[in-house]
Amino acid sequence: MRARYGMTRRQAMLSGVAGGVAFAAGGWRALAQPAKRIERLAPELDAIIATSEPIRELASGFGGDIGPAEGPVWSAEGHYLLFSDIQTARRMKYTPGQGVTLFKDKTNEANGTTRDLQGRLIACEHLTRRVTRTEPDGTITVVANSFQGKRLLRPNDVIVKSDGAIYFTDPGGPLAPEQWDVTVNGVYRVSADLGSMSLLVEDMVGPNGLAFSPDESVLYVDDSRRRHVRAFNMLPNGTLAKQTSRIFADLGGAEPGVPDGMKVDSAGNVYVGGAGGLYILDSKGKKLGRIVHGQPATTNIAFGGDDWKTLYFTTRGTLNMVNLKVAGVPVPARKK
Repeated sequence: MRARYGMTRRQAMLSGVAGGVAFAAGGWRALAQPAKRIERLAPELDAIIATSEPIRELASGFGGDIGPAEGPVWSAEGHYLLFSDIQTARRMKYTPGQGVTLFKDKTNEANGTTRDLQGRLIACEHLTRRVTRTEPDGTITVVANSFQGKRLLRPNDVIVKSDGAIYFTDPGGPLAPEQWDVTVNGVYRVSADLGSMSLLVEDMVGPNGLAFSPDESVLYVDDSRRRHVRAFNMLPNGTLAKQTSRIFADLGGAEPGVPDGMKVDSAGNVYVGGAGGLYILDSKGKKLGRIVHGQPATTNIAFGGDDWKTLYFTTRGTLNMVNLKVAGVPVPARKK
């Protein structure tokens, strides 16, 4: 395992990815590392990615018991990718052709990130249990830290709709709940002006990644603990038609990996981690293919590159990429 960014070999080992070893609740355990490959599960995959496309590891040595590499988001104007290293409370910057550098430290163990319509960074902070927005001058605006007087649990992932509304998941955390904490693992919506906040979903065990269909008529939400993705039809006011709740895809299996971060491309295909790798599904939930990257989990995903056809993804300890034939939905969303 190569030591990077001031990390010693021992620290890299503690990140849980060195030498094919991971730290589990019961101690160290060996991990079988399958050969990297792109599996074709249906012929429709050919229009999205070639099975011969290389899967490239761009950087390693991230993550640990506090949290993994997470939350990638592309800056089109800057031509770089930001992503979270939760373990060290740092935001890293990957620039194609140049590698990874430190972008910001003391991020309060930020996890999922996105950008709003003005390009401002929105982040879910584990340590402070809040969602924040970074203003152009570097000051921080709190988007959400409580609901109906109760403190949020541990916001995880976040997206922004084309009307500026912010949607995020709050799946809870390892701490014992206290009387001033919210009592549900929820999915929330905050209005664009930050003036109102709604609880949209309260019956998931572990709500995690979320994404809109290209026309924003459907919201997909991972329930990581149940290892499936649910889908909801959207209402005109930005809330959900709860009676339309349905299992979009079951991504469980004998291999490690759960649905975590999620993205949708411009053709409506859904990209999400699951057992044994990163799945590509069509808009009906059919499994078209799987990117087998050899790591025990896919933590989050982002589209990038000048044409939005580069798929970046994080695992517990690495940043990776693969090229696609279909462009992703750009971030920030285009205002409608």
